Amino acid sequence: MISRRAMVGGTIIAAWLVGLGLLVRREYFQPRLERLAEAGHRVAPGAVYYGVMQGDRLIGFASSTIDTSESSITVNDYVVADLPIGGKPRRASARSDVTLSRALRMRKFTLSIHAEGPAINATGAVDGDSVLVLTIASGKAKPETQRITLSGPILLPTLIPLAIALGEGPKVGRHYVLPVFDPSSMSPRDVGLDVRAESLFVVDDSAVVDSATSRWRGVQPDTIRAWQVTAQSKGGFSGWIDDQGRIMQTTQLGFELRRLPYEVAFSNWQRDAARAVVSSDRDVLETTAIAANKRMTKRVDALRVRLSNVDLSGYDLSGQRQQMSGDTLTIQPEPPDAMRAKYKLPVGGRILDSADTRPEPLIQSRSGEIMRLARQILGNEHDPRVGAEKINTWVHDSITSRVTFGVPNALEVLRTRTGDCNEHTQLFVALARAIGLPARIAAGLAYVDGKFYYHAWPEVLLGDWVAVDPTFGQFPADAAHIRFVIGGLPRQTELLRLMGNLQIDVLSVNAAR
Repeated sequence: MISRRAMVGGTIIAAWLVGLGLLVRREYFQPRLERLAEAGHRVAPGAVYYGVMQGDRLIGFASSTIDTSESSITVNDYVVADLPIGGKPRRASARSDVTLSRALRMRKFTLSIHAEGPAINATGAVDGDSVLVLTIASGKAKPETQRITLSGPILLPTLIPLAIALGEGPKVGRHYVLPVFDPSSMSPRDVGLDVRAESLFVVDDSAVVDSATSRWRGVQPDTIRAWQVTAQSKGGFSGWIDDQGRIMQTTQLGFELRRLPYEVAFSNWQRDAARAVVSSDRDVLETTAIAANKRMTKRVDALRVRLSNVDLSGYDLSGQRQQMSGDTLTIQPEPPDAMRAKYKLPVGGRILDSADTRPEPLIQSRSGEIMRLARQILGNEHDPRVGAEKINTWVHDSITSRVTFGVPNALEVLRTRTGDCNEHTQLFVALARAIGLPARIAAGLAYVDGKFYYHAWPEVLLGDWVAVDPTFGQFPADAAHIRFVIGGLPRQTELLRLMGNLQIDVLSVNAAR
């Protein structure tokens, strides 16, 4: 059953990766640029350490270090954790190094992410104040470079707490509006943040070894004042920060980043990692699943559910076969016209040029390996529906379903022939685009054995956008797929808002006969 429940994939790492693109523009600080520049000279060097916690269990370590010189500030962030996914701990790490001017203007950065599969490495450099040159590489694949137009100096979102604390200072009731760069649309948008509360945290300043347990424990407690910053929408930071802009505590996907002495965070984690066992009450796949109030045993043709307990604004719930009315979502079968395309597939070397047939980072639809395989699968077929079904069948039959944890890479999936829903979807989209078949990624929830699990699947453009599922071998995908977002990993991180909060009530089900 584990292979059927591969519903989370690389979501947590994606949350780190998406931080690469969420860039805060200079306009937020107008007319406070002079104050922010002064704040840059007040940044103090130092290091803080964190334990990555799942409940009361220490599953990882994190650090944040600031160094200063007369002309620059460098910020180095590192996190490593053994994440309980698919019945075993899966180690993942991310490291970022950012160089700023003393006025807190970003000059360059590097980011590396390591998990299962090839590492992801990215570098960025600001050319003047108008262009960000971004290069992303994965494994042995050729690096891809983009030039992103900017309207002024920028900061990475990991530095938002620093800018809030030193630029104006946090105060309960204060509201911030940050224009950020949204990587899913490659355009800026506003994100609101509120300072909701003020409190005192007791943090141990150092540590000693407990002779009874042979574990490190904190001593010399210190009281630190902190403020709760809450983002009103995606792309912002939510958590507690101190008056120096250092994170005190933040939570995501049920994991807490808690400030601790170095020995307590690092040495105790290393000790625990050697004996880590993943039970069902800790497995991310199970703890993020949502139990259904009605059991569905057959393929679902139509579904009506009530969604509650979360803010659903910004999600792609309405469109194509899904219709949202109030808090009720209805999913109907695709009408016959949606399954009939009004175009013919190109073959040979001719590729239709549209946004949904172009390559993207890690969807290498113009790769020679991908294109040769896609043409082989298609053969002499010109009907887009038949071509899409052939690709769906090939991916389902050829890729071994296995829970993985990493950033999906179409070329790597083709070479390893293994993966979960993210890998199946990434390869399907690359193969479809290689033959001119418009395809995109959708993500949300899918029903399996009494629960809704987080899942990803492709959509292809025929007469309309049609959901298919190469992981489950469904063409089209049944109505037990509830789409929340359209797009790759940057959009899929928006599902984090749902986890642990969303409630689903199944109102009616029409099962296939």
